[in-house]
Order: sequence, then structure tokens, then C-alpha cells
Amino acid sequence: MKPAHLLSLFILLFYFNFTYSQEKMPESSNIFQIQGTTVYGQSIDNQTRCVHWHSSLDVIAIKFKCCDKYYPCFSCHKEEANHEHEVWPKKAFSEKAILCGVCGHELSINDYMASSNTCPKCKASFNPGCSNHYHLYFETD
Repeated sequence: MKPAHLLSLFILLFYFNFTYSQEKMPESSNIFQIQGTTVYGQSIDNQTRCVHWHSSLDVIAIKFKCCDKYYPCFSCHKEEANHEHEVWPKKAFSEKAILCGVCGHELSINDYMASSNTCPKCKASFNPGCSNHYHLYFETD
């Protein structure tokens, strides 16, 4: 092969590799483990970020009352489960239903709501915007 052709081939391969790596999205998994706890849904990393919510602060999973399974978010549950969701009633807020995706610590709903968006065990920051969606998971006034 002529040097000019080799150079063209090299440039083409470099461009293809660069373009592909810029467009490639993380692969999702439907089931994964965090410190021995199973989480279901379209996760894209090992800290419970999912295809719907994946900022640096989106590191919790929520156990759904209806099926007793952890999902990263309401949308993951809706896509994966074959049933309607149920919200946690206030009388059950002492149940452990929040999983820190950073360290695997389980929090009760009460502890989570009082946590100032910080894991009490590893001090990871949680997304304060999640409180806008409490009505999807927890009984509210």
C-alpha cells in the first residue's frame, strides 16, 4: 500500500473511532447489585443512575411498595413491571425503602426525608429535586 493510502486509512480509522466514542451511550442493564441488594430497571452505572435520571446526584433507588423491588425511578418501574405502582402509605414510612447507590445503605422513608439529601453513612449527596416527585412514591398531604 502506498504511504498516501496508509495515511488516508489511518485518518479514516481515527475519525471513525473518535466519532463512535463521542456518540456511544452507556449500556443499560435491567438487573444489578449494590452491596448485595438487587436493583431492577434501566441502570447505566453501578450507583443507580438510569437512562431517565443520570446526573451526579441521581444515586438512590426506591423500593416500590407494590412489588418490594428496588428501581432507580418511577419510569424504570413503569417500563419493567407488569403491574401498577403503589405509593407507600404514611404509616409505613418507618420501612427501609431507599437505597444509597454509592454505599448500599438502606434508609427508611422517614430517614430519607430527614436526610437533607445526604446519605447518613457515606455522606454522598442526593438529588434535592427528587422531592418534586414524592407523590409518585409516597403518600402526601
